[in-house]
Amino acid sequence: MTEVSSLTGRLLVATPALADPNFDRAVVLLLDHDEEGSLGVVLNRPTPVGVGDILEPWAPLAGEPGVVFQGGPVSLDSALGVAVVPGGAEGPGGEVPGDGPLGWRRVHGAIGLVDLEAPPELLAAVLGSLRIFAGYAGWGPGQLEDELVEGAWYVVESEPGDVSAPDPERLWRSVLRRQRNELAMVATYPDDPSLN
Repeated sequence: MTEVSSLTGRLLVATPALADPNFDRAVVLLLDHDEEGSLGVVLNRPTPVGVGDILEPWAPLAGEPGVVFQGGPVSLDSALGVAVVPGGAEGPGGEVPGDGPLGWRRVHGAIGLVDLEAPPELLAAVLGSLRIFAGYAGWGPGQLEDELVEGAWYVVESEPGDVSAPDPERLWRSVLRRQRNELAMVATYPDDPSLN
């Protein structure tokens, strides 16, 4: 098998050609990508369910909108917490842990996974933003690479603010618009091209 260049921490932005309704105009943050497969969460699918309805202790730390997001079609009964820890994420004594504060595991830069079994008080002082996702998007070995070859996804750099975008419904367009190449033009692609 060929060496897989890790895309962990990058965004997969659905191309207009992607036909799967689970990923129509989706923006997926890749949390893990290696030769064994890929796992990510869809950043722009808010649900009507409040964080307090399923994970009450974490509700005060959740960013706006304070709802659970549908992270993808796999394991909808499981929850993942993704949070940004700005700066050095210093501990209470001023120490800077090697990989971030207790209860948080760095994925890429300031973005990491939250241990939702940990007491929220452990992270309350250091979290910049928190999103809770029900389910995730997953790909087996080589599956995502095949989809990339087929032109289903654009791969772009993530920014910490993507995790907590206050208007998630506009994230697809805003991520494309900030690209410094022809992808910026794709942001103007109509919702329904048949109406043109």
